[in-house]
Amino acid sequence: MIVVALVGPAGTGKSHRASFVAQAYGLEGIIDDGLFIMNGHIVAGVSAKKEETSMAAVRRAVFSDPEHAAAVRRALAQQRPGGVLILGTSRHMVERIADTLDLPRPERVLQIEEIATPEEIRRARQHRRLEGRHVIPAPTVEVQPSFSGYLVDPLRLLFRGDGREPVIEKSVVRPTFSALGRFFVAESAVAAIVEHACLQVPEVVEARRGRVEMVPSGVHLSVELGLRLGCRVPSALAEAQQRAKAMVEHMTALNVLSLDVIARRLVSL
Repeated sequence: MIVVALVGPAGTGKSHRASFVAQAYGLEGIIDDGLFIMNGHIVAGVSAKKEETSMAAVRRAVFSDPEHAAAVRRALAQQRPGGVLILGTSRHMVERIADTLDLPRPERVLQIEEIATPEEIRRARQHRRLEGRHVIPAPTVEVQPSFSGYLVDPLRLLFRGDGREPVIEKSVVRPTFSALGRFFVAESAVAAIVEHACLQVPEVVEARRGRVEMVPSGVHLSVELGLRLGCRVPSALAEAQQRAKAMVEHMTALNVLSLDVIARRLVSL
């Protein structure tokens, strides 16, 4: 197995460039902040970006928890990648991760300065300091169940080279240990968004009793609607459900696990 390391201080853009480095070196796997990512899919691990303090995040990133480390070792043994990229803030850190996961020590250690310009590194640090943004080198569909409510934006980039243009997808999150402080989305705000979205459908004349159930992987929603008499009820409900789900996920980054729209009455206008 080939193991390559990408090393640099926190916030300098390592995760942002991880997929490109892995592509360039033909590495299927990425070990980044406690996650094992294989060909763009999160296979095992727990992201350090979910921890509530920076110290806990560091321990998660170096696989200090035996159960966490064992789960990733099992996944590596099952997936058997031909090459793995390990990200870390120092050579000592990546070697410690390799030892813990029973991987060979890196045969090449790349410094972030080798693949990013001083201006790019400066901008990456500025985004981290001012906006608290962190990149996970995996598509949003993979990240969202674990980061419901923390996603800032998906990224879709083209990797150009050798006549190929595969799309590389990444996700931007803001962890709870961000320097900007902790935040949360109030259930009442989510319910209001659902009701407002449903009222954008012409056949819906009232929306009320929006209910919200928060769980770690996302949110379960329900809302009761009054519909215009004579409308096509199934299509009106389907449109309201679709609009509400899209608006909640866009405005809050919450992962909508279910959304029940209930027609309680027909209203004659």
